[in-house]
Amino acid sequence: MGKLATDAFIDGGLDAIDGCTRLTVQPSEPASIANITANLLASVVVDGADFTKANGDVSGRKLTVAQQAAISISASGTATHVVIDDGVDYYVTTCTSQALTSGGTVTVPAWDIEIADPV
Repeated sequence: MGKLATDAFIDGGLDAIDGCTRLTVQPSEPASIANITANLLASVVVDGADFTKANGDVSGRKLTVAQQAAISISASGTATHVVIDDGVDYYVTTCTSQALTSGGTVTVPAWDIEIADPV
């Protein structure tokens, strides 16, 4: 028997991310929403316009998170992770390690989250 997941089914997982309202730059992988808020180096409000669903690069579906330019840095530290959250649930990815200084700005380039077709 073959395996199949329709685009709408895969999009269901991406829809949860599409509903996120905040993107933060973090000095480490957060363990909770409280940890995200307590340790953020930079933060920006995001909404549905910052997310675009499309076919995956190889298979399945992807969600592109738009570039967030010139985000104000609120605390100094070394950025290692980027998080998007909805106040309850969150998605974490790594980023190029970069020293940030409070009062400056940082740009998070566009990036993709992909869910592959079942194999």
